[in-house]
Amino acid sequence: MEQSDTLDIESLKITQEQFILASQSLHLQRPACDAVYPVGLYGWRKRCLCFFLLLLLVTMIVNLALTVWIIKVMNFSVDGMGNLQLKKDGIRLEGVSEFLLPLYVNEIQSRRDSLLVLRSEKNVTLNARNNQGLLTGQLTVGPEAVEAQCQRLEVRSSNGGRLLFTADEEEVIMTTDKFTVTGSEGAVFGHSIETPLIQARASEDLKLESPTRTLNMEAPRGVEVSAANGPLKVSGRKDVQLESTEGELSIQLSAHYHT
Repeated sequence: MEQSDTLDIESLKITQEQFILASQSLHLQRPACDAVYPVGLYGWRKRCLCFFLLLLLVTMIVNLALTVWIIKVMNFSVDGMGNLQLKKDGIRLEGVSEFLLPLYVNEIQSRRDSLLVLRSEKNVTLNARNNQGLLTGQLTVGPEAVEAQCQRLEVRSSNGGRLLFTADEEEVIMTTDKFTVTGSEGAVFGHSIETPLIQARASEDLKLESPTRTLNMEAPRGVEVSAANGPLKVSGRKDVQLESTEGELSIQLSAHYHT
């Protein structure tokens, strides 16, 4: 009995020792508390961050200064920019304006008390296009000539829009009451001319001449050549022929003239 009790006590001690060893081993395997690391930037990282922040601040200040300078120089306002004013019916430009690229507008109008001047170092060209983008009319003002390319050219008066001059591929029509040629050499017509009256000024002579060919005057009801206050002279280098196809030819002389 005593040996069995001794064995039980020893086995119990061994069991307790195993438990203590096991608990100690578990205690040793339990992870310790997380290590405390310092939070923040130190050394060259901190210096680089400060440098970039300072550079960003300087860039923002420079951009703000440039923006204020541009607004002041360009004279930006609520209505527009400088000489350019934005309105409900369009834009308004004051003074001299320069366009480097093509300008597309529906209407260009000057003020009531000023002129509209289009100026260019080479020429000024106005183009008109249809809905398909094809060129229908062009007006070019150059240093040597003014050229108009269109199907029909019309010139109208300022009051009432009366048609004064029109030209197309077939004919040229002038609807003015009087057409005056003031050149020293007169007017030269390459082909025929149709008019109801050819009259000189009161203080000048009227001369119809064909230097190299013949001069024909025809009318269905007659041709009248008269000089109210002076002599009438008909001359030719060779023969002078007066002919009437369907009637008589009469020459009446006044008593004051000698035949």
